[in-house]
Amino acid sequence: MATGQEDGQGRLPDSPKGGPLAGAPIMPESLPPLLVLLGAIVVLYFGRDVFMPLAIAVLLTFALAPVVSLIRKSGIPRMPAVIAAVTAAFIAISAFSFVVVTQVSELAQQLPTYQSNILSKIRSAKDSGAGSGIVKRITDAVERVGKEISQPEDAGKAAESARPSPPILVEIFSPEKPIQLLTSMILPLVGPLATAGLVVVVVIFMLLEREDLRDRFIRLVGYSDLHRTTEALQDAGSRVGRYLLMQLVVNVTYGIPIAIGLWLIGIPNAMLWGALAIILRFVPYIGPVISMVLPLFLAVAVSPDWSLVLWVAALFIAMELISNNVVEPWLYGSRTGLSPLAIIVAAIFWTWLWGPVGLVLSTPLTVCLVVLGKHVPQFRFFEVLFGNEPVLDPETRLYQRLLANDPDEATDQLDELLEEQSLIEVYGRVAIPALILAERDRARGVMNAEQRESVSATARTVVANLAELAEPPPGLDEAGKGEAPEDGEEAEPNRVLPSLAGRRVLCLGGRNALDDASAAMLAQALEHQGAAASSASFADLEPARLRALLVDQPEAVLVCLLSRDSLRHGRFLVRRLKRARPDLRIGLVFWRDANEAGGADESAAAVDADFVVHDIAAVIEALAPAEAASGEASRAAAG
Repeated sequence: MATGQEDGQGRLPDSPKGGPLAGAPIMPESLPPLLVLLGAIVVLYFGRDVFMPLAIAVLLTFALAPVVSLIRKSGIPRMPAVIAAVTAAFIAISAFSFVVVTQVSELAQQLPTYQSNILSKIRSAKDSGAGSGIVKRITDAVERVGKEISQPEDAGKAAESARPSPPILVEIFSPEKPIQLLTSMILPLVGPLATAGLVVVVVIFMLLEREDLRDRFIRLVGYSDLHRTTEALQDAGSRVGRYLLMQLVVNVTYGIPIAIGLWLIGIPNAMLWGALAIILRFVPYIGPVISMVLPLFLAVAVSPDWSLVLWVAALFIAMELISNNVVEPWLYGSRTGLSPLAIIVAAIFWTWLWGPVGLVLSTPLTVCLVVLGKHVPQFRFFEVLFGNEPVLDPETRLYQRLLANDPDEATDQLDELLEEQSLIEVYGRVAIPALILAERDRARGVMNAEQRESVSATARTVVANLAELAEPPPGLDEAGKGEAPEDGEEAEPNRVLPSLAGRRVLCLGGRNALDDASAAMLAQALEHQGAAASSASFADLEPARLRALLVDQPEAVLVCLLSRDSLRHGRFLVRRLKRARPDLRIGLVFWRDANEAGGADESAAAVDADFVVHDIAAVIEALAPAEAASGEASRAAAG
């Protein structure tokens, strides 16, 4: 019998097993993502005193979690492993901070001794510009501007001098007592020490309760899609943890040689500048520049000439080249997934939000946002804005460049693809699908005749540009150059295509200028297989021009059609060509992308053609002699 708190079937509404709310997210899904984002920014800004320590603790937890797991693999229980990892980390941070503080204090005491060198360099710079008068003219201009600015103020002061002077405030000074002096020294340290203690405690508890926190997060966001939630957690943990650890290793391998090099050069407080280089290199792009500027100023102050300045600049430049081109590519098995512009924008945003701490935390925090956008559809714009993955498919990107009448960038795109793929693969996977997109826009009525002609002309220009760029190296099988399979994908067997040496082929556009562009691409691909191929426009299929078109006696004619609704028109063209030359071998090429299913009956008998194909490889196989095709097939099977 159901109680008053149960439904008619005897189930509790809030039961996590089988109830109607099972798997439902606790957080509301009805709020617009933009409103949620604005609310989060406001909360993070006004609650920065609370959220900054928590953010630091979470990131340190990500960094220390692999260390704790490594310690536990040796048989040590969780509690001692966590305490050991956290203690070692914060001892290292404390020792690092102590070195920095002592070095800064020592530098402050030594600065007055460098005053004479600075003044001598200023005098030398002034003397070097005395001949041309540049320094003198700049100084005189500054003085005149200063006089003009101070003139009204001086007149006002002369008028006020006649007035009686106001009474002078006198402050009675009494020496501070020891307790007051101690209080004034300790109170400024209470806040940072309390924050550091809070971070330590939070890191310890997060590492101890890591599995429980994971389960609570899953319950919070909803476990109806457990696979996506688990993948998001693993992705965020691996990206952030790998970034922090690898960045720390890179920074240490950068800062220690910097400190040693500055010590050998003779720059005072070399340990301080090496430590600052380690810290500032967490700041993207501008951090290394700041870490170099400070030792450069000190080199100016220390040395009576300019030799130390040049040595310091050379040291930093050499270490940057080694770190960027050798150490980072070697250590980073995978990148953070952020674009360079996203890193700069994130640094600006988090600095405005949380100050210098936000600048250091900007990259890992933005990585978390990108992971959120990757796995949560409502926040997909984070991945689009900040991610480094291409947001457009190659064929869509090429079509956009064709629409923009930009053959240079379109050629560059295909040229990059040709480094990993053959010309036949690039045309079949990218260029022809781009023309199919254009044909679909034409069929929908969103592309006028002028735009169609422009796209076709740009595509033919790209084909002409690739005539030299796409030459296959001697001895390279054009069909076996395909790109390597991605992780998790099975490698397809190489499709060895037969040679078409000695074949004379004519490729024709079937119905419009877009078909002409596809025919030009097909002709160039056939030339790479050894055929004597040429292309012509659909306008040349008019009866008055047809005989002139066939004057070169081609062995085969290929009619290219991008529209799937052109079946009847294709049959009409085949019959016209057959009447002109009954012995001519005619093939219809109905272009089809990889995800497109077949339409109406496209068999050769249905359109009166000798063969009907849908891609470049099928065209080559259809044109090859029977003995050559069978020989290539047997060699491929034997391989």
